[in-house]
Formats: sequence, C-alpha cells, structure tokens
Amino acid sequence: MMPDLPLDQVRTLLAVVDEGTFDAAAAALHVTPSAISQRVKALEQRTGRVLLLRTKPVRPTESGEVLVRLARQVARLERDAYAELGLSGTGEPTRVSVAVNADSLATWFLRVLTRVPEELRLCFELRREDEDHTAALLREGVVMAAVTSSPDPVPGCSVRSLGRMRYIPVAAPDFAARHLDGPLDQVLPDLPVVAFDRRDDFQDGFVRRLTRGRSSASALRHYVPTSEGFVEAVAAGLGWGLVPEAQADPLLRTGRLVEFAPGRTVDVPLYWQQWKLDSPALVQVAETVTATAGEALRA
Repeated sequence: MMPDLPLDQVRTLLAVVDEGTFDAAAAALHVTPSAISQRVKALEQRTGRVLLLRTKPVRPTESGEVLVRLARQVARLERDAYAELGLSGTGEPTRVSVAVNADSLATWFLRVLTRVPEELRLCFELRREDEDHTAALLREGVVMAAVTSSPDPVPGCSVRSLGRMRYIPVAAPDFAARHLDGPLDQVLPDLPVVAFDRRDDFQDGFVRRLTRGRSSASALRHYVPTSEGFVEAVAAGLGWGLVPEAQADPLLRTGRLVEFAPGRTVDVPLYWQQWKLDSPALVQVAETVTATAGEALRA
C-alpha cells in the first residue's frame, strides 16, 4: 500500500528548496528551523528516500525533484480552485514560472506577456536558459512551462510545436573583407567567433557541418551571454556568429552585417512544454504562446 504524502511536509520541502536553507524556510513559514528539519526527515522516512542534499544552498535529489514538482502543481491547482470558488480574496496575482531561451526572449516571447488577458492577473517569472537545457528546469520542478528544443515531453508534461527559429551566419563588413576571402571550410575554423557562453556549441556545430566533421570553430572566441550583446559583438567585428533572423535582418538592410554563407542558414525547431494540469491560467498562456510564435517563427 502506498504511503500518504502529508501536504504540509511536501510544502515544507518546497519552501526549503525555494529559500535555499532550513533557517530561511523556517522564517518564510513562520515556524522554527527544528520544525522544518523534523518535517523533511519525516517525509524522507515516509518515502524511504533522501530528498535533499544538505548543501548551501540545499538542492533536491532526483526523488526530491519529483516531490518539489508535485508541491508546485498542488499549489497551482489550489489557486485555480480558490479563484473558481470566488475565494481568492487576498488579491494576490497568479505566478506563472517559465523557462525561455535568450533569443526567443529577445525577439518574440515578451509579446506573449502583453497579450495574455489582464483579468487573469498573471505574474510571470521568466528563467533564461538555453533551449537545449530548459527541459531540465521542468524536470526539476523549478518552472511549470518552457520553450525547449526537445520534442520529447518531460514526464507529466504536454508538448506542442511552435515553429522554427532561423539563424543566419553573419559578420561585420570589415571583418568579412579581411578574413572571409577564401573557401569557407578552410578559413572559418581559424577565425575569431562569438559564442553565448561556454555551453554554447552552436557555432561549432555549424563549422563541423561545413567541414564534414574535420574542424570546430576557433578557440579564439568571445563569450557574450546576452542575445542583444551577442549581436552587437558580431556587428562590432569581434568575430562571426549565427544570429536570429529577426535580429539580423535590420542590420543586414543597413549594412552593419553581411551574410557570408548564403543558403547555409540553420533552423532550430522550438516546442512548448508545460505541466499536464487542468489550469485555466496555463491553458490561456499556452494558447497565447502558440499564436505569438506562429507569427514570429517559420512553420
């Protein structure tokens, strides 16, 4: 027989993860640190699993992530139920946490926030993360929805296609004139390149495809961890890079950037994943995201 999971203990686990320490969780819940510790230990005994890594800040184990996700979903359903019953008299807005990649955030996703009906009183909490890694935040229960590059749904989540974000290989005109005057597969691997951060291998993949696996992008690279800063770094001539079509087009028209490999654009499919909850707020957000992406992305 499966053991019951006391909601006060599950909520306590969530508070510890969100606040980072037992003491901070105690302050948030207006109880003593000893009470927090006892509740977490009781939940671990009940489930027969270690749920938290006692680091600073604390981190949930894989089993802990399952219960953290459960706690967030229960809180979401409670708020929806209160709203439907007309009992949401506190006036607090509904918080919707979403993981979204930097390029979507810079080009189209903010329009979603302006299109969600105001009467829903939604408060968005956006977490910027690479599209290859946003699904991890869903698995960990940190967010309830994400823009991701994976069509494979995270357990407990639904997935729908949003479209393709096109990237154009570009450089500043002076940079191209100085460096890009030979066969691309020979010159590009040695040229300065701009990358988002140390996990960004997008430009490396482009060079590997161009050279049929013989080379990656140059080790002479500049890390610029914002979408807008990335584009400006390329336009300033620090190196070449793959820039979203929506950001590249205006600079191509004004001559600040040139496309140095016509016909070699890269399309990245994007998907919307969210918890499988009968939540009016999530349903409305999903519909707005899908409609906005349909206008901004390629089919």
